[in-house]
Amino acid sequence: MMSSETIVFRKRQREHILPTGIVLPLVLIILIAIAILSMEYLWRSDLELALGRNMVLCGQMDALAQSGLEHAKGLILNPQDVPSEYWTGGSRQQLIPGSNDYYDVNVVRLSECNYQIVSAAYRLQGGELIARTALRAELRLDPCVAYWQRGNAVIPPQARITGDVYCGGKLAVQGTIDGDAFAAGTIDVAGRVSGQKYSFAAAAPVVSPELVPADFASHYYIERQVYVVDVIGTDVLCDVQLRPTSLNLAGVHYCSGPLRLKKRVEIQGMLVVEHDLVLDGDCDVVIKAVKNFPALLVGHDVKMKGAGQHLQIEGLTRIGHCIDMGNGAGNTVRITGALCVLAGGLEHTSGCALVIKADPDKAAIQVWPAPAVSKRWSPAGGAFFKSIERQ
Repeated sequence: MMSSETIVFRKRQREHILPTGIVLPLVLIILIAIAILSMEYLWRSDLELALGRNMVLCGQMDALAQSGLEHAKGLILNPQDVPSEYWTGGSRQQLIPGSNDYYDVNVVRLSECNYQIVSAAYRLQGGELIARTALRAELRLDPCVAYWQRGNAVIPPQARITGDVYCGGKLAVQGTIDGDAFAAGTIDVAGRVSGQKYSFAAAAPVVSPELVPADFASHYYIERQVYVVDVIGTDVLCDVQLRPTSLNLAGVHYCSGPLRLKKRVEIQGMLVVEHDLVLDGDCDVVIKAVKNFPALLVGHDVKMKGAGQHLQIEGLTRIGHCIDMGNGAGNTVRITGALCVLAGGLEHTSGCALVIKADPDKAAIQVWPAPAVSKRWSPAGGAFFKSIERQ
């Protein structure tokens, strides 16, 4: 028989034991809570993993779009490597052939030395677009030389130059330079220089193109194919048109010279004169270079006789000594591309107009003095992105 104390103790134990019907719901509630917390943890993990993958994918597309900008920059600096005047872009470009990643590039020239580039990178999976990034940038060619002269140079009041200028001695600017001025010596400005002035430059921003008339005396090459130049047998060209042919693809016309031009002379290609080139007799001369070849190569001087002489050139012009405009009223020289003068410079320009514009797409050259041996030159010494923004 139990004592009264034992009966009281067991009674108190029964008071602290939960009824049997409540335990199971409590266990279920606890399990559900654990399941919810686990699902939330898994959901957060999946979300963070997805965000990480998206960040990696976004970084890959940004890098690929940046590669498109660099691709365009390289070809703009080297227009010799594209069949058109400058590279206008391309679609479905790839860094890794056979991958699912592509980029499209569109290039628009804003001015002679400025380009707008849009590069769009994207990934295709099963023909479906799953990621895309687009960057828009403005590229500036700098330095980009319009006028290059060895030794001391004077830019006369009648001259307007758009682009950079270099001389290998002292530079006196009496005219207008819309660009930077580089000189191995001092720079004296009585006219206007819109850009920076770099006196005592240690080196030229670009070297002079190493060409001489004798390089084109009889023949030339394009890669391994040989072509025969058109030898001008007379010392006068009057009212003529000269064009390339299948045997002379670059339209190179050579005179062991001097050579005198009269009236209307149109040349599609390159004019090479060993000695002086003289404009006379109410002369109007237009020379447009074939891609990758110079426009005018003169061993000595370019001279204008009398008044009303006009010379218009598109491409690289290289003069052995000077351009002498003869102080002739209304005489004009307009060069789009680049002008390199090796000695005397620009002389007797009173009453004349001289306009020089840098255009690397027209002035960049690649010539072959021997089979598969090329010489390359461009007035553009470098480039930088003025701006890059996400579209």
